[in-house]
Amino acid sequence: MKNFLAVGVGAALGTYLRYFINVQTQFTGYPVGTLIENLMGSLLLGLLSGYFATKKPKEWVKAGLGVGLCGGFTTFSTFAADTIGLYLQENMWLSLCYILITLPGGISLAMAGFLFGQKIGGRTT
Repeated sequence: MKNFLAVGVGAALGTYLRYFINVQTQFTGYPVGTLIENLMGSLLLGLLSGYFATKKPKEWVKAGLGVGLCGGFTTFSTFAADTIGLYLQENMWLSLCYILITLPGGISLAMAGFLFGQKIGGRTT
């Protein structure tokens, strides 16, 4: 039961944070909010994963922060919809740039976060 509650609380916090960032960046006309959320979320989940690979926290902590907070904060479906939206607005180049920043950027930041998480957790790689 603790895991379910932790995921729910984490997801609520992540979702509210995502909404706040989207509201603050709406004026740009470009999906900057989603880009920030997915890149920051990749970094954070990588960091947590690396740290949790060296330290063994309680399962509800891992579930609340990983599945809940990071899952509620990041959004692949909005990334997909924004990509299609940019393309349909005849902004093929903006759509392509969005993809080329989000995918390699997210993977790179997740890896950097993982390595840093392991380092602060006490394991050197």
